[in-house]
Amino acid sequence: MANLKEIRARIGSVNSTRQITSAMKMVSAAKLKRASDAVIQLRPYANKLQDILSNLSGNVETKFAVNRDLKNVLIVAITSNRGLCGGFNNNVIKAANKIIGDYQGKCNVAVLSIGKKASDFYRHTSYNIKGSDLPHHINEIFDHLTYDEVSKIVVNLMNHYLDGSIDKIVLVYNKFKNAAVQEVTTEQFLPIVPPATKGKNNTDYIFEPSKDEIVELLIPKTLKLQLFKALLDSFASEHGARMTAMHKATDNATEMLKSLKLTYNKARQAAITNEILEIVGGAEALNG
Repeated sequence: MANLKEIRARIGSVNSTRQITSAMKMVSAAKLKRASDAVIQLRPYANKLQDILSNLSGNVETKFAVNRDLKNVLIVAITSNRGLCGGFNNNVIKAANKIIGDYQGKCNVAVLSIGKKASDFYRHTSYNIKGSDLPHHINEIFDHLTYDEVSKIVVNLMNHYLDGSIDKIVLVYNKFKNAAVQEVTTEQFLPIVPPATKGKNNTDYIFEPSKDEIVELLIPKTLKLQLFKALLDSFASEHGARMTAMHKATDNATEMLKSLKLTYNKARQAAITNEILEIVGGAEALNG
C-alpha cells in the first residue's frame, strides 16, 4: 500500500484535474447553446432553399451538375482545432480515409483539411491535386466563422471544379443532433446531385427572369450555404462532444477521489493502529 504522502499527492492531482474538466464542461455548455441555436435557426432556410433549387433544376442543364470522368477527387474533412472531445475528430478522419480507400487506384485523391486535427493527420500524406493551387488546410476559419469567410472557400472550390482541376468534391463532417449525439455525415458537394422529383408535386412558379438564370444564381448561393451549414454543424457538434467528454471525465475523477480517500483513510488508520501497538508494546516492555 502506498504511503500517506503519495496518496495525498494523488488526491491533490485528481482534484485539480476534476476542477479543470468541470470548468471545461461548463465553458463548452455555454458555447454549445450559441452554436446549436445558430445551426438550428439556419436549417429551415437552407432546406427551403434546397427544395426550391431542386424544384427548379429538374429539367435545367447546369455547369455545376456535369458528371465527368473522375480524375481528381477532393475530400473536404471538417474537424476541430482542439482535442479533448472524445472520438469527434477520429470519427471524421476514419470516414474520410474510407472514402479515400474507395477511390485510391482509380483516380487522384486530395484532402482539404478544415480544422487543425485533420490538418495534423494529413500533413505528411501525399493527398494533393497536381497542378492545383488549392490549399491543403484551412485552420483559422473557426476563429471567425462567418458566411462571408465561408463564401471565399466555396468560390475557390467552384472555380477549381469549373476549370476541370477537380471532378468531384465530397464533404465529411459531424452533423449536430444533440449534446450527446453527433452523426458523421458524408455529402456530395459537387457535382450537384440530380433531384429525385419524379412522382412528386412540383410548385407552380412564375419565373422572372428565366428558369435557367434563376438556377445559375441559386446554385452558388446554395453551395455557400451548404458548406456554411456543415461548418456550423461541426462547430456545434464539437462543443457537444467536448461537453459530454468532460462530463464523463469529471464523473470518473469524482469516483477516483472517493476510492483514493477510502484508501487514504485505511492507510491512516493502519498507521495509527501501528503506533498504538508500538506504544503498548513499549509500555509492557518497561513494566516487565
